[in-house]
Amino acid sequence: MSTSSKNIIYLLLSLLTLITGYAFLRFAYHVTDSMPFTQEIVLIILGTLATIFITALLLNKQTEVEIEKEQNIRHIELKNSIYQQLFDLLEEMSLKEGFTDKEIIRLQFITHKLAIIASPEVIDEYHSFLEVIRKISADNSFAGDMTQLHESLSSLTVQIRKDILGNIPSLNYTEAVISKMIRRNSDSSIISNR
Repeated sequence: MSTSSKNIIYLLLSLLTLITGYAFLRFAYHVTDSMPFTQEIVLIILGTLATIFITALLLNKQTEVEIEKEQNIRHIELKNSIYQQLFDLLEEMSLKEGFTDKEIIRLQFITHKLAIIASPEVIDEYHSFLEVIRKISADNSFAGDMTQLHESLSSLTVQIRKDILGNIPSLNYTEAVISKMIRRNSDSSIISNR
């Protein structure tokens, strides 16, 4: 059952309880008019029932929110873990003189992990990234191809950043500006290594 239909049911139950409680209160008030303290006892019972009902609704909603929050946290942790695996593998491959087909296969298997957790934009950009990897890794190394690798990786990084952080505005930084900053940082590290 969806959240909106649950909310509608809770709203209808609350409205029904309010109307029923009001009708019962009017009836009990008139019936017990002649007996001393019975009206106060009826009011205490109705107040207790209303408090129990409202508390139950609030606890149910709080539990639902906590479960959703926990699921979101686990989802983000899983995303971070898989993205970290990807970056660690790429770093490992970049540092080797020559890598084997095992590393390429591991990159391809990360595709399946990404299919579980990543946004469609990340999966699409990762596909483009794998195409670049296929082209530049024919000699089983990234030697001489680091510029292409970093350009493609920076585009992927922008999509990953957007996937993890969502659409949080970054102090007037557009996606293009962030991508340019990543490329500039990658280029400066390439130049300093030469």
